[in-house]
Amino acid sequence: MRRSRAAYPWTWRVMDGLESLAARLWPARFEKGLPYLMLAPAVLLVGILVLGLVQIGDSSLRVLDTSTFLMSEDLTLANYQRALTESFFATVAGRSLLGSVIVTIVTLIFAFPYAYLMVRTPSSALRKFLLVALFLPFFIGQVVRAYGWLIILGNQGMVNEALGLVGVPPMRLLYNYPAVLFGLVQYMLPFAVLMLAPALTAIPAELESAASSLGANWLRTFRHVVLPLARPGLVGAGLVVVTLSLTDFAIPAILGGGSQDFIANAIYDQFFRTSDQGMGATLSLMLVAVGSLLVGLVFMLFGAGTLAMTGGRK
Repeated sequence: MRRSRAAYPWTWRVMDGLESLAARLWPARFEKGLPYLMLAPAVLLVGILVLGLVQIGDSSLRVLDTSTFLMSEDLTLANYQRALTESFFATVAGRSLLGSVIVTIVTLIFAFPYAYLMVRTPSSALRKFLLVALFLPFFIGQVVRAYGWLIILGNQGMVNEALGLVGVPPMRLLYNYPAVLFGLVQYMLPFAVLMLAPALTAIPAELESAASSLGANWLRTFRHVVLPLARPGLVGAGLVVVTLSLTDFAIPAILGGGSQDFIANAIYDQFFRTSDQGMGATLSLMLVAVGSLLVGLVFMLFGAGTLAMTGGRK
């Protein structure tokens, strides 16, 4: 240490000066408050979010005056009554909930073997290829990907052209419910794989070898060893996919062609097309409530999965 100070005297003087300045600016008695200071930006952001929700809640209690296109001064629950009674909103909400559940189930079915192969493969080249293929979609925006499917699945797209070569007439592959679900599954797949991979990595490969040595075939090993231990990853991936699917806007708008809107599209229409801020705020709060109830139900039934600090324990 002395030799280092003699070799670089100016460096040590600078470091000592910085330490002295730091001690004066932030005395030792303030060290206990350092965690709270670091937490302050997050608290500020949450506070802004709460203020925004309060403002949205106030707007949801005001009805649009169609004669002046101004919000009423009186507070009323008419917007909530309209959202719960009109068939249009019920249809959109049902379509969104059903679609998010279907997308979650299908995504997990495809993501699990992908993540398992990526974690368990002994080939480094295959692992690198799977990782590159997984992260590549993140470099392409969601809107760009959705428009890409328009080129592939359109009436004059690549799929219909390939079908025409074998004598199959053009099929309507776009602007329907299956097209929206297909686009959402393709978009959500990388998120699910990223949530499943750590959970599968945490499962020792020796457990599968031990089950095989005791006479269990691959299916029984998967059912009784791999799947139960991977449950935290499945729960975490399912929560991420279902919430993102429920609130998605771009894919239903582009691949649905305006006929398969989700709740986010209805909220956009109320705010920016009909200028009914009250109804848009009502739908927004109801979406938050439904999403929160859905996540809370999953927490009660299956735990928090990999999203919990305790590793998925209940």
